[in-house]
Amino acid sequence: MATTDTPALQDATEAFAGRALTDFAGTMTTLMCVAGDRLGLFGTLAEAPATSAELADRAGVDGRYALEWLRGLTAAGYLTHDRDDGRYALPAAHAPVLADEGGPFFMGGIYQETAGALPVLPIVLRAFRDGGGAGQSDYGADLWEGLERFTAPWFDHHLVSEWLEAMPEVRDRMRDGARVADVGCGAGRALIRLAEAFPTSEFTGFDLFPAQIARARENATAAGVGDRVRFEQVDGAGGIPGSFDVITTFDVVHDAADPAGLVRAIREALAPGGAYVMLEINCADDPADNVGPLATAFYGFSLFYCMTTSLAQGGAGLGTCGLPEARVRELLAQAGFGSVTRAPIDSPFNVLYVGRP
Repeated sequence: MATTDTPALQDATEAFAGRALTDFAGTMTTLMCVAGDRLGLFGTLAEAPATSAELADRAGVDGRYALEWLRGLTAAGYLTHDRDDGRYALPAAHAPVLADEGGPFFMGGIYQETAGALPVLPIVLRAFRDGGGAGQSDYGADLWEGLERFTAPWFDHHLVSEWLEAMPEVRDRMRDGARVADVGCGAGRALIRLAEAFPTSEFTGFDLFPAQIARARENATAAGVGDRVRFEQVDGAGGIPGSFDVITTFDVVHDAADPAGLVRAIREALAPGGAYVMLEINCADDPADNVGPLATAFYGFSLFYCMTTSLAQGGAGLGTCGLPEARVRELLAQAGFGSVTRAPIDSPFNVLYVGRP
């Protein structure tokens, strides 16, 4: 049993206990944010400050729950409270993060995605003992909807205006008319934005998970590009049907059961002179250098999605931080890519590479 039998050790233990309590409070804050996002409470407060009764009436929720939620997020510093009129407010600087759906700072999707990952906790705990993992079919709609909402700002605000501008040869190829494939396309958000921006190109999305293919088709139809974007259920590591001028993966390879096979299949499906655009996690080559809040979040997502879904298929289980730059270059070289260029984008989350045969 741990002891604190010296003053220095006792001080250190007390300090860490404070840190652990702060982290636990952050967990409770996140769960309250899940409720605020799901019930539209942040959006309601963004319209105007409210008392608990006013919030309950405007949002259609129970007043007692509204009051406890307001007090909790005020304690966390997410909301403010005017003691004179009793109203709670969402500060203007917080609204883009909590209430601006689809905006560049919006985090509602990551709250929903986190809630969607929680039900697999018993499966992950069992996998700790027995190996394996949680398969994609073990997750409910919250995981997939949250993932789509979380990544939407990347594709809506960065893909065309920033990322492709950092790859002018790829951009020009699409502008002139290219055959483009997105492997691991998910709900199709990236291809839809590309189809809107480059009407002379042809777009195909491949994904292993049928529910994502269904969502992608619905999204493409709703966006009015369903006639120019098609989606197919395909295990990319087993071969990609067709030949393409540009192939993309957006935070996909580190999740794959067979990353080497997937990258090799991409190389084989590239037309002469083609380009492979690979977005991956911004992490350090030495795992010991992956520290701090962002790295902690990466490893959490790894345990509850990225690594476990790969291991559930008997896969490599690279995990969220499993493809740092050195490993990416090694993987692409082994697959037959002659050059790998790192595109100049500024992102704490991701690194963008362009591979060429």
